[in-house]
Amino acid sequence: MSALTLTPRALYEEVAELLRQRIFNRELDPGSWIDELKLAEEYGISRTPLREALKVLAAEGLVTMKVRRGAYVTEVSEKDLADVYHLLSLLESDAAGVVAEHVSEAQLAELEALHAELEAAAAPGKVDRAHFFAVNERFHMRLLAIADNRWRDQMVADLRKVMKLNRHNSLLKSGRIAESLKEHRAIMAAIQARDPAAAMARMQQHFKNGLEAAT
Repeated sequence: MSALTLTPRALYEEVAELLRQRIFNRELDPGSWIDELKLAEEYGISRTPLREALKVLAAEGLVTMKVRRGAYVTEVSEKDLADVYHLLSLLESDAAGVVAEHVSEAQLAELEALHAELEAAAAPGKVDRAHFFAVNERFHMRLLAIADNRWRDQMVADLRKVMKLNRHNSLLKSGRIAESLKEHRAIMAAIQARDPAAAMARMQQHFKNGLEAAT
C-alpha cells in the first residue's frame, strides 16, 4: 500500500487505523513485535508518522512500548480481560438503566430493528457469526448513544478495543451465540417494559456470561 492510498486526514491517524484493523484481524498477533522499518516501507511513509501512530495505539492499550525493544501488540491476560469486562458491565448496565427510563418511541424502534437483525443473524441453520458480531456491537453502541454520556462512550470505546484483543472471542464458543441472543431478548424486554433495574441486571448478566465464555 502506498502513501497515495491514504485519506487526507492526518497521516498518523490513518496509519493508526490501518494498524488497528490489522491487530483486530490478527494480521498482527498479540505479543508480536511490530517491525517499524518494514511497515514504513510498506506504507511508503517515514518512521515519524508511524511512531506517532504507535503512540496513539499505546494510549488505547492495543500496543505496548518496551524500552530499547520497540513496540509490541499487547497481550491480554485473564486478569486484564476480567477487569475490562467488569468495567464494561458497570458502564453499559448503567447506560441500559438510563435508556429504559428515558428512551423515546423512535429510539426504541431503532433498538428493536437492530435486535431483529441479531435474530436473523442467529437463525437456526443460517447462523452468520461475523454479521452477528457486527450487529451486536452496533446494538451496544447505539444503546450508549441513546444514554447520551460522551465520557462514558469514550471509556467504553477504549475498553472494547482491548476486549477485541482477546485471542478467543467469546462468540466463537459453541452455543454462545444462542445464549447471547437470549440475553439480548431479556435486555430488550426490560427496556420495552421501561424497567431500569431489570435492564441493568440483564446487562450485567450478559457481561458475566460473556466473560465466562471468553476465558
